[in-house]
Amino acid sequence: MPRVSELIRALRAMPLPHTDAALVEVVEAKGSTPREAGAAMLVTADGIVGTIGGGTLEWRAMRAARALLSRGEDEARLRVPLGPEIGQCCGGYVTLVLRRASEADIERLEAVEARATRLALLLFGAGHVGRAVARAVHPLPFDLRWIDERPDACTGEALVIHAANPLTEVEAAPAGAAYLVLTHSHARDFELCEAVLRRGDAAYLGLIGSATKRARFVKGLEALGLDTKELVCPIGSATIRDKRPAVIAALVAAELIAVMNKKTGGAKE
Repeated sequence: MPRVSELIRALRAMPLPHTDAALVEVVEAKGSTPREAGAAMLVTADGIVGTIGGGTLEWRAMRAARALLSRGEDEARLRVPLGPEIGQCCGGYVTLVLRRASEADIERLEAVEARATRLALLLFGAGHVGRAVARAVHPLPFDLRWIDERPDACTGEALVIHAANPLTEVEAAPAGAAYLVLTHSHARDFELCEAVLRRGDAAYLGLIGSATKRARFVKGLEALGLDTKELVCPIGSATIRDKRPAVIAALVAAELIAVMNKKTGGAKE
């Protein structure tokens, strides 16, 4: 679903509880469905925030939400089979709750966001690839901590933490975090990989570089008694050979989503 905070920000910007806006939520999803239970969108007379899956399903939900608002009602329930009847072939069905937006929705969504499972991601390096990765993961469910030891590292887009000794960031990271090591220095890359592997609790450790770099690092790290089987290098894809930062970032983002789904059990039907 879109980040819950996106809906919270939109609700806070409205003159609740007298606004003409409805919150549409998927409360049940069975079989093959475009979105999971918990997906939500905010519908107004002239737009939407978020999505429950697009297509005819979303169009019906928007129409029903606007009809609810025009009738002056507060809540309705809509069950939609996802089959030939609406021109979709998913085969499942979803149950939607449509509710006139209120202050209570902000509190409830804040509670949902507080419970949501997000993966802590430490990104070391603010070079071309680091910037591309930061942009790619920004809308995704990661808690990003972006670190570069160079005081003049500047992205123009997001705040980079300038850490004179980035190894302290590894020490302070929460258990089960993911790490991306993309610094300007091979020596620093090695130190960071060593520190992460010594912790022994990383959900993911990705290192920018080639298969040759990985072989060199593995030899050095194993000489220190460390298990390197979880070290991912090259990052993103071992089969797609594309060195453009934006492409690498897209592949890395997909890799991280796979790691997070494995860790959390994935979205429930």
